[in-house]
Amino acid sequence: MRLTVYTDYSLRVLMYLGVRGQDHLATIQEIADTYQISKNHLMKVTYDLGKYGYIETIRGRGGGIRLAIAPQEIVIGEVVRKTEEDFHIVECFNPENNLCRIAPECRLKNALYEALQAYLKVLDSYTLEDVIHSKTSLMQLFGLGEKE
Repeated sequence: MRLTVYTDYSLRVLMYLGVRGQDHLATIQEIADTYQISKNHLMKVTYDLGKYGYIETIRGRGGGIRLAIAPQEIVIGEVVRKTEEDFHIVECFNPENNLCRIAPECRLKNALYEALQAYLKVLDSYTLEDVIHSKTSLMQLFGLGEKE
C-alpha cells in the first residue's frame, strides 16, 4: 500500500508543528522550506488539517499555524483515514469500477482486505506524540534551534 503525497504532507506538517510545540506559530512557507516542498501543495493540506480540527490558523501580521490539540490526542490512523481519498488498493475494492471477472469467487480480495485492516490497526496504535518522540533530533534535522 502506498500513501498519497497529500497524506504524506499532512503527516509531515503535523510532525513539524508537534516538534515546534503548541506555543509556537509556524508559517506554511517555513514548513515548505524545511521539507523543500511546494508551498502551494501545503496550502490545501493545512486548510484541510484546520477543517479536521488538527491545527488552528492565526491570521494577520505575526500569524501562522499551530496544533489545535495535543500531539498525544492525534491518532496517526485517524489522520490517514481522513486524508486518503480511498483505500481501493485493488480494482474490486471499488464497486463502481469493478470489472474483474473473478471478483465473485476471488479469495485474494479477502486477504488484501484483512491486510488493509491490520495496516490501519497498527497506525491506530500510534499518536503524533509517539512519532515525534525524539524532538531534539528532529529539531536539528529541521534546522531549528532548541530555543526557537
